[in-house]
Amino acid sequence: MIHVFDLDMRSEQARFLREPGALAQVLGIDDIDLDHVEVFPISDLEDLGLVGYLRDGCGISADQLNRDIARLSAIEGYVLLLRSRALRGEETRLTPASQIQHIGDYGELGADWASLPSNPDETPESAKPYSSPRTSPRSARSRARRIGATVFAVVMALILLAVLLLAT
Repeated sequence: MIHVFDLDMRSEQARFLREPGALAQVLGIDDIDLDHVEVFPISDLEDLGLVGYLRDGCGISADQLNRDIARLSAIEGYVLLLRSRALRGEETRLTPASQIQHIGDYGELGADWASLPSNPDETPESAKPYSSPRTSPRSARSRARRIGATVFAVVMALILLAVLLLAT
């Protein structure tokens, strides 16, 4: 879940919330994981806007956002996005300061990890073990010799070029 709060405070105060312990104090809790908290001015979002950021950047469905679109669009100044993980998985009652107004809670869309069971008969031929063409040991040695000879010739040519340049 992402909990969205409107911060009705001066920019210095909002930036101070990023300091350890400051945000926990104004939310009325003991501890918070700042890795899962975002505090930023709405102006940073430029044309995208908060609704676009929540939809495109955070993966919140448009259906969830539509119910609060007027409130989200009306936010000016700073916003606080608090992910549930910031509370370290514990049930926590927030008692925010008067300058912090709760706007809404939104569920992030999770990844769909489901897959269809694999049927060995449907496995493509190229995905099966040992399906690539086998080269004979003689042709593999021949190819390795050609590559080695090419590398040797290039190195010798570079050495010869360096010697000629130093001699002149």
